[in-house]
Amino acid sequence: MNQLAQNLQEAFPDSGWEQSYEFSGEDPMNMAQAQQIFEELGDLDALEQMLSSVSNPASLAEVDIERVRELLDDQSAASLERISEVAKQLEDAGYIDANDGRYELTPKAIRKIGQQALADLFRKLSADRMGKHDLERQGIGHERDFSTKPYEFGDPFNLDIQRTVRNAIRRTGGGTPVDLLPEDFEIERTESLVRSSTVLMLDLSNSMMWTGRLLPAKKVAMALHSLITMQYPRDYIGIVGFNIVAREIEPHHLPEVSTGYMQGTNMQHALLLSRQMLAKQTGTKQIIMVTDGEPTAHIDRSGNPYFDYPPTRETVEKTLQEVMACTRDGIRINTFMLDPEPALSRFIERITEMNGGRAFFTNRDNLGDYLLVDFVEHRRRLVSTRR
Repeated sequence: MNQLAQNLQEAFPDSGWEQSYEFSGEDPMNMAQAQQIFEELGDLDALEQMLSSVSNPASLAEVDIERVRELLDDQSAASLERISEVAKQLEDAGYIDANDGRYELTPKAIRKIGQQALADLFRKLSADRMGKHDLERQGIGHERDFSTKPYEFGDPFNLDIQRTVRNAIRRTGGGTPVDLLPEDFEIERTESLVRSSTVLMLDLSNSMMWTGRLLPAKKVAMALHSLITMQYPRDYIGIVGFNIVAREIEPHHLPEVSTGYMQGTNMQHALLLSRQMLAKQTGTKQIIMVTDGEPTAHIDRSGNPYFDYPPTRETVEKTLQEVMACTRDGIRINTFMLDPEPALSRFIERITEMNGGRAFFTNRDNLGDYLLVDFVEHRRRLVSTRR
C-alpha cells in the first residue's frame, strides 16, 4: 500500500496528496465509506474556499446550489439563491452592471443612493433651520425671475413691452400714438448667479473604520454630492480621500471606498490636492474636511509619504504651510471633527485662526445635520452678501 501510494503521488503530483483529515469515533468504517466522507470533506473545503473569496454577488453564480444543499442544509442553499435573485433584480432595474465577473454600481444607482442619503439626513432637520436656498436679491444674471423693475442705467435692456406701454398710458392718460419716455421703461428681472466650488476631504484612516465613523461620513459625502448636483447644478463638488496619502475619489466609487487598512492622516497632501482641484474652478471656494485625528503624515522632499505618531514637528509645519497656501488662494477650510481628542481640537483651532474658516465638534450621529445645514446656509450667505 505504501508503494502504491508513492507511485500514485509521483504519477499525479497535483492531486492534493498533502491534504489529510483526522478521524475519531467508535463506529467502524470500511474503505468505501472513508473515501465517500473524504470526498465530502474535500467538497466542503472547496466550498468554504470559494465562499470566503467571494467579494461580489456575481461570483455566486459559479456555486452549485444543489451541492450546497447536500453538504449544508436547505436554509443555506435558500440564502445563496436569494442573494443571486436580489443581484438579478438590481441588474434588471439598471442599478448594477456585470463587468469581468464583478457587479458595479451604475450612475443610476449612485444617484439613487445619494438621493436616499440626502432624504434621510434632511428628514432629521427642522424646516426653519434649512431654508430653501432662495435668492434674497435680484440682479443681473441668466435665469428669468418673472418679475420686473424700472430700468436703470447699466441694466441689460430686457424690456417688458406690456408693462412699459402700461406705464406710458398711465402717465399720459391714454390716447394714440403712445409717447414713451425713459421713465416708462420696465425690464425683466433675472436671478443673480452664485457659484460655489467645494472639495470634501474625507478621512480614510484606520481609526475611522474601527470606530464606525466611516460609514456615516461616506453617507454624508454621497448626500452632499447629490444635493449639489440636483439643487445647484452650477456648483462644483470634488471629493478627496486621505490616509497615508491623498487621492481624488470619483462619486461612483464612494459606496465601496474603504480605509484599505492604511495608517496615517495626511492632511497636508489632501489640502494640496484639494487646492489644485479648486484652482481649476471659479466662484467662492471652500474645503470641507471630515476627520477624527490630527495630522500624522506628510509628503517629504523626495515625494514619498512619511508617517509617524505622535505627529512630528515637520508634519505639523508642512500641514500648516498648506493651510496658508489655501488662505492665500481665498479658500476657506471648514472642519468637522468627529469625537475629537484635545490634541486635534488644538490643531484645528490653529487652522481656523490662520484661515478664517470654522470648526465643528460633532459625532457620527449628527455629522450630516451639521454639514448639510452649514453648506446650505453658507450658500445662502453667499447670495445675500453678494455685491
